[in-house]
Amino acid sequence: MKVITAIKDMHAEILKQKGLGKTIGFVPTMGFLHEGHLTLLKQARKENDIVVLSIFVNPLQFGPNEDFSTYPRDFERDLALAEAEKVDYVFYPSVEEMYPHKPSVKAVVQERTDVLCGESRPGHFDGVATVLTKLFNIMTPTRAYFGKKDAQQVAVIHGLIADFNFPIELIAVDIVREADGLAKSSRNVNLLPVERQQAAVLYRSLQKAKTAIDLGERNPESLINMIKEMISSESTGQIDYVETLSYPQLKPLEKLESTIIIALAVNFSKVRLIDNFIIQID
Repeated sequence: MKVITAIKDMHAEILKQKGLGKTIGFVPTMGFLHEGHLTLLKQARKENDIVVLSIFVNPLQFGPNEDFSTYPRDFERDLALAEAEKVDYVFYPSVEEMYPHKPSVKAVVQERTDVLCGESRPGHFDGVATVLTKLFNIMTPTRAYFGKKDAQQVAVIHGLIADFNFPIELIAVDIVREADGLAKSSRNVNLLPVERQQAAVLYRSLQKAKTAIDLGERNPESLINMIKEMISSESTGQIDYVETLSYPQLKPLEKLESTIIIALAVNFSKVRLIDNFIIQID
């Protein structure tokens, strides 16, 4: 496994491997790897000749009052985990390497951002799209791997790849969960012990909504109210949103049909958690 910090060196290595006819599987992360990330790496390893992991905490996607400075980081641990997953390259650039000067051009996401996390985090997905445009150009991967936990991000990246004609296959991988159903996240370590116990209600509320759908419920408002009531009664978390939308278009629904997403975000004292179910309705 080789660690690379310079863009020109990373690009040169990719060009060399592609010149040998190798396929490239790319897993972009902000580090502090957990089982969800490792699942992406395992799938990339199965499907590609070369696996590249990037670790970069991207300042462009953090708002002024968000947790860029406190976002968990442990590079040595990340390296050990990457090596265990047989990663070929770890791209670990500094902020100065990725943004040597104030960007003269940034990506602006026009669709799929006025709901869910995008509504309360203006500019967040512009930052995501900008850094991924840079990383996609550096890596020119065959396939790029993302977790469905941030389903809005997957939807935005789907649009980015299509609109900018990147010759990349987007692979969306199922959410990896703790034993009690809580979605794995680097931010989970910032939950207080009592909050960690309460946080399992997010998954249980989604399960309850899924059961209601299976039993014939098709009213979005009924499901939203059901989820909100359960979270409010069983946790101290403050609900940011609960929404039901078409997927991946992320448009409002009067009636549940076709492919939908039920998504939520809840703020605890030091961390904001998200989760979702994507459901196909016959």
